[in-house]
Amino acid sequence: MERDRPEVIAEVTAAFEAYERALVANDVEKILSFFAPEAVRFGIADQQVGIEEQERWRRAQGPLPPGRALKETQIISYGLSTAVVTTLFGYPGSDVLGRQTQAWVRRPEGWRIVTAHVSEPRT
Repeated sequence: MERDRPEVIAEVTAAFEAYERALVANDVEKILSFFAPEAVRFGIADQQVGIEEQERWRRAQGPLPPGRALKETQIISYGLSTAVVTTLFGYPGSDVLGRQTQAWVRRPEGWRIVTAHVSEPRT
């Protein structure tokens, strides 16, 4: 299996960056469009299985705090249809860095997140 094909990395990078813009803008419809219907997401204090649970959760959430910044983002692809994105995230005024992992799969409608995990270390 070929890893890190440049064209796959470029496609997933573009999808991830668009997802991040939607997340920061709190564009719920756009955020949800990046997830596969069966996606599982584990958050800091929440969990959703399937797009319906995630939609209910997202609509109940407020926007992210301002100033979200990413650090050490890595995208690794496996073949033509699978990629893993890991990143650290933080906010101004806090030394705590959260962790985010997403598995992306190429589907007929484009790249979609099939599982995601968000965590923060205990302080």
